[in-house]
Amino acid sequence: MTGSQVPTIRSCVAALLVLAALAMGREAMTLRLVAAGAACVMLVLPESAAGPSFQLSFAAITAIMALHEHPVIRVVLGPHDEGRGRKLARAVASLLLTGLLVEVALMPIAVYHFHKAGVYGAFANIVAIPLTTFVVMPLEALALLLDAVGVGAPIWWLVQRSLDALLWLAHIVASAPGAVRSLPGMSTAAFALMIVGGIWIALWRTRWRRLGLIPLAAGAIWALMTPPPDVLVTGDGRHVAVRTAAGLAMLRDRAGDYTRDMLAENGGVDGEPLLLADQPDARCSRDLCVTDIVARRRRWRILATRSAYMVPIAAFIAACHTADIVVSERGLPKRCVPRWLKLDRRVLRRTGGVALTLRTGTVVTILNAGDRHPWRDPPVLARTVHSFGSRQIRSHDDRWVSRAHRARFYQDNHAKAQR
Repeated sequence: MTGSQVPTIRSCVAALLVLAALAMGREAMTLRLVAAGAACVMLVLPESAAGPSFQLSFAAITAIMALHEHPVIRVVLGPHDEGRGRKLARAVASLLLTGLLVEVALMPIAVYHFHKAGVYGAFANIVAIPLTTFVVMPLEALALLLDAVGVGAPIWWLVQRSLDALLWLAHIVASAPGAVRSLPGMSTAAFALMIVGGIWIALWRTRWRRLGLIPLAAGAIWALMTPPPDVLVTGDGRHVAVRTAAGLAMLRDRAGDYTRDMLAENGGVDGEPLLLADQPDARCSRDLCVTDIVARRRRWRILATRSAYMVPIAAFIAACHTADIVVSERGLPKRCVPRWLKLDRRVLRRTGGVALTLRTGTVVTILNAGDRHPWRDPPVLARTVHSFGSRQIRSHDDRWVSRAHRARFYQDNHAKAQR
């Protein structure tokens, strides 16, 4: 019904292992259960380990398991012989503590992949988890059972109302002031430090686990100290976002919602980016835009093309010489030599999207030297055809056939044709 997504496979494997453990009289909810689920997923979909779905799913369940395996948590939140009021308060405290821990565990992954982190999710889960567990899921099971005799429609109406309540809660929490914080993209090394620290804390059961706080704190400080990029350029060179005194501003006003959201997220900005032509430090026409930004105690001049139309070459070359960075979606003439960096179609074809942090002099590209992804650089089938009267002889190779190879091929097959 839901497809073989990573959380679905993990849940299915976990359910089967729990049932087997209960049947054998063994403790079911342990980190070994998480490890077995991760192994099964990686056997079926090994590439999913690099995706956010795998990381978010297993980070959440690992954090929950590690929390409730801790001896202190077992004593405080475990079963007690007490009245209903205290039992309810203990259950609410367990939900709140679990939600807070899950939010903290998922925050590095969410920031790394989506450049956003939720703040109020733990408090929303106090209502969302009981609503889903004790209302939504039982009603869905009852509706499916009654569908066998064709009388499940009233229950499905109740399911819809409970889901509407769940969505209403999600929208209220998401729209609350400060509910979502946008942060610029962190480095992979900082993300790796936080993941290693979190795994170390989850796996150890002795005081050694406290050592995991060192890489976790180091990665978090590194991520928070990472400055946002000053210039963002898409892989086709059409869209440029520049960090001005008023905020992140886009070169073109006609950009889709996806492009706007992508540039805003990578720039660590909440809300819609501004328009560069409206900024006081920018001078824009229909075809060109020049703006000055201050970074690292100096003024940087950025020149970008806004259309595919040609402009007077003399004026454009003069503007190139006075600019530090030139960005264009088309190939620029060789005489266009900026003072620091030229990003035109030829360069962006090799680098992909580019993020420039002028305060630190950092240039981050999507594509790097040595990338040989099959979807980016597929093998080319080269074909040469040689005609000898009514015969045609073809050669195939998985690379471009060199001139010497074609000459040898021609000579050999010409001799065969003469014979």
